[in-house]
Amino acid sequence: MPPLVGCLGRVSIHWTRIPTMLLARRGVLTGAAVAATLPGFKARAQSKAIKIGILGDESGVYRDLSGPIAIEAVKLAVSDTKAAGRDIPVEIITGDHQNKPDIGAALVRQWLERDGVDLIIDVPNSAVALAVAGVCKQADRAYINSPGATADLTGPQCAPTTVHWTMDTWMLAHSTGGAMVKAGGDSWFFITADYAFGHALERDTSNFVTQAGGKVLGNVLAPLGNSDFSSFLLQAQSSGAKVIGLCNAGADTVNSIKQAGEFGITAKGVKLAGLLVFVSDVHALGLQTARGIVVSNTFYWDRDDRTRAFSKRLQPHIGSARAGMGQAGCYAGTMHYLKAVAAMGVADAKKSGAATVARMKAMPTDDDCFGPGKIRADGRCLHPVYLYEVKSPAESKYDWDYYKLLATTPADQAFRPLNAGGCPLVHS
Repeated sequence: MPPLVGCLGRVSIHWTRIPTMLLARRGVLTGAAVAATLPGFKARAQSKAIKIGILGDESGVYRDLSGPIAIEAVKLAVSDTKAAGRDIPVEIITGDHQNKPDIGAALVRQWLERDGVDLIIDVPNSAVALAVAGVCKQADRAYINSPGATADLTGPQCAPTTVHWTMDTWMLAHSTGGAMVKAGGDSWFFITADYAFGHALERDTSNFVTQAGGKVLGNVLAPLGNSDFSSFLLQAQSSGAKVIGLCNAGADTVNSIKQAGEFGITAKGVKLAGLLVFVSDVHALGLQTARGIVVSNTFYWDRDDRTRAFSKRLQPHIGSARAGMGQAGCYAGTMHYLKAVAAMGVADAKKSGAATVARMKAMPTDDDCFGPGKIRADGRCLHPVYLYEVKSPAESKYDWDYYKLLATTPADQAFRPLNAGGCPLVHS
């Protein structure tokens, strides 16, 4: 199938399909390991335009929280940048990592080496996210991750080229996990996605539970993209835990919650903790099933006038859907990156991803999705975190009217303390 090329202002959109096999090896889970399997970089292609590579999940378990809406969000950021008077030539290329770290790393390396891409953005799936971080660090190219949740991106595997927007496992554990323990959920059993993200989320939530005096009674590991959670749910129920912590995301979370309802688990007094729930998950579940679930989000389309204005601009490009926080992070990250490019000049920004990220860190962030914020030395973007409860059908007054606000955690308290993550960029 030939590339589909379209235009938005001065944006050139190149749709790229990945070959079915990019590497013979499989199962690589860390950025360092993937980078070690790949050859050194050759001379980069030269261009006078900023090139953005959007690496997402186009067909898998995370499509609804990444996918086409993330692409449209990046395109809107480019358009809004031009409307704000920063007329930067931009080209966009897209690809699907298929939730495989080696495929994601190899495609990014190809983009950086052959196509001269300057920024990699999106990248759901923490294992892929860490692999891509390693490649971008080696190549000195900027990397903004939004829907990949592992806090290790700004911890032991932080890099001068990486910025982590939107959420991470420490924040999710602190917000949702902390709220559940305070509400009396002092015994937990985890159903955990068996890869980097799930392991990190279980680790961080377990720490909060035990520090608050609670107990972890057990866990079970579930493969990514699993459709049948019945045995895992029954094992969790038999543990006697008051809370079943779902350390998964996307379609896996939807299937877990649906099947818990079918087994009547919540009707017996057990609470479900959806530790990473996107608005698209609530939509897929329906309010009758999702009602009462407590979730932590950093962006909600209907939160205030600025988020509604962003959603109104995006709406013509995404139909009846709404952007979730991962896709909003792609918009916000692109906007801030292009502000840094405008301040530096395109030629200088293309020379070094680390230098461009340093400029991003030196500038306050402010956009319609997250409001004012900043990027710390470890690459963590700081913004408030909102604890919501999913409405009942009777409480919802219009399409996608799903959340009611329970609490707000300020930006300076919402994320892991700077000196507690083990990032080698942080000097105490």
